[in-house]
Amino acid sequence: MARSLANLLCKRITTFQAAGSTGMLRFSTTTPSDPDTHEDFKPTSKIESSGLSLKDIVEQDVKENPVMLYMKGVPELPRCGFSALAVRVLNEYNVPVSARNILEDLELKNAVKSFSHWPTFPQIFINGEFIGGSDIILNMHQTGELKEKLKAFSEKEQ
Repeated sequence: MARSLANLLCKRITTFQAAGSTGMLRFSTTTPSDPDTHEDFKPTSKIESSGLSLKDIVEQDVKENPVMLYMKGVPELPRCGFSALAVRVLNEYNVPVSARNILEDLELKNAVKSFSHWPTFPQIFINGEFIGGSDIILNMHQTGELKEKLKAFSEKEQ
């Protein structure tokens, strides 16, 4: 019985693939235009609902946070190696790091690029100054320059 069920399943899969399917699942992130979809379940952006422009939000982030990191993912779960490297280097100094996940909002990603005039991520700002990416702070860490730049913030925490 199990063998016949397995054969039937294999035939269905083969037929399904022969009919033009690639066998890959496809997902959509678009909001359905179904009139039965309730407003409470539609995706919202906290940034958009704040009433500030994206440029204003980036300016506010950089100004109000001693160490601001725009990265792929979040510090607890980076989504790329360069973002993970930036988090590891900054964690060496025991400083408070504020971060935004640029993968959640393409418009925010473009606003940050426009603000810094830098095309890649992660982007690190310290005391309102754009520093660069993970390669730059790694080099600053190795030369001791990053320690000096973060000294005031790490002393407040300890």
